[in-house]
Amino acid sequence: MIRFTQGLATAVRRLSLQLAVLSSCVMLALPAGATEGDAEAGKAKSATCMACHGPDGNSVVAMWPSIAGQHANYIEDTLKAFKSGERSDPVMSAQAMPLNDQDIADLAAYYSQQTGAKRTANPDLVSKGERIYRGGNKETSVSACIACHGPTGRGNAPAGYPSLMGQHATYTEKQLNDYKNNVRKTDGDERVMRSIAERLTSDEIK
Repeated sequence: MIRFTQGLATAVRRLSLQLAVLSSCVMLALPAGATEGDAEAGKAKSATCMACHGPDGNSVVAMWPSIAGQHANYIEDTLKAFKSGERSDPVMSAQAMPLNDQDIADLAAYYSQQTGAKRTANPDLVSKGERIYRGGNKETSVSACIACHGPTGRGNAPAGYPSLMGQHATYTEKQLNDYKNNVRKTDGDERVMRSIAERLTSDEIK
């Protein structure tokens, strides 16, 4: 009986420890002060966004990004970067300025739940682009895009790597050039995107 009681006590202690660890992991997964987004509220707040990004986040102008299906945390980080001035654009900076954290979370929740449109690629460029995306360029030390953005271009939400699937080529080209020319610096102190883009030729970027 004593042995059974001791064994039960040990099992309870182990279970308590496991629950404590699990609880800590959950707390780490949810950043302190994180605001939960409401997709329905985001839809109601997206009226202004539609002018450039389309009614469902699929823009029809190649210079304006499609944000349908983009990871919610990436959309939030992007809007906050425009709001803070870390990232600058005449239109987006002005649109992001009046948004509060709840507005941003709601818009991110809404657009992340939309379905991105499929697009066609320039057959004269797509083969070379695919080679770089999947294998990089060993001669110039260009890393393969697939390492962060995944085999289908869906990115990695927990790591903060955006989805590229269905994005306009023109918009993607501009972002790569902005990284290459040190205009866009949202890759932080690690300079991951800038260090890759600066090794790409103009033809490779296209």
